[in-house]
Amino acid sequence: MLNTGLIGYGAIGQDIVKYINEGKAGDVLLKAVLVRRKDQYESHINDLFYDNEEAFFELGLDVIIETAGHEAVYKYGKTSLSSGSDFVIASVGALADDSLLAELETAAKHHNSRIIIPSAAIAGLDRVAASMLQSVDEVKLVTRKPPSAWRGTIAEEKIDLNTVKEPFCIYSGVARESSKLFPESTNVSATLSLAGVGFDKTKVEVYVDPTITRNTHQIIVKGYFGEMDVKVQNIPSATNPKSGYIVAMSICNALKSRTSSIVIGV
Repeated sequence: MLNTGLIGYGAIGQDIVKYINEGKAGDVLLKAVLVRRKDQYESHINDLFYDNEEAFFELGLDVIIETAGHEAVYKYGKTSLSSGSDFVIASVGALADDSLLAELETAAKHHNSRIIIPSAAIAGLDRVAASMLQSVDEVKLVTRKPPSAWRGTIAEEKIDLNTVKEPFCIYSGVARESSKLFPESTNVSATLSLAGVGFDKTKVEVYVDPTITRNTHQIIVKGYFGEMDVKVQNIPSATNPKSGYIVAMSICNALKSRTSSIVIGV
């Protein structure tokens, strides 16, 4: 059984807890949830919540799951890995910082732990990673989301989200920059970059698209192996439209693979 801890209790974190409690994440026991103030969760199982960081990291957890944003990766990543826990990262865009990535890799190697990056909002990462064994000509991500998913982001500086009528490109460039500009909405570009040709070679286009209702990602890869063109349409979370329900499901599937006798899609 995997003794598991969770950092953050927002929309994704709450879904993960639900799936674990329903037995859908494999042979996993949720031991603790790290939050800023545990007194805000008195109506929940209070002994599950911690706001004492030292006590949380002394629990000897097998896996720690981050769902609290880029800042949490910076603040808790090294500590998690150094405690011997595998560290599952939802806010993958933080790893566009080369120094942070190197620091976490070093901690993982020294403490025999692992950084785990789930597929989350996209598909086909197994094929992308495998294609890197030979030459690759192009890796491109096209992200489209409805206006509601862009509220509270830099997109509001580029277009009026209330009046946009046609798809509007708010970014065209590479993944390193997009992962910084849209930390909550384009962690997918960081995940694709790590699986493939890196942050500076992964092309990214980002659109506000009032003609759709689902968060859409198209992954295009061309190389020695052939070509790949995958499109996913994710239903946005009702409580956090910048993300989708599939993120928590993907993380729980990664947990399930840790304890399953059969592992698929690696």
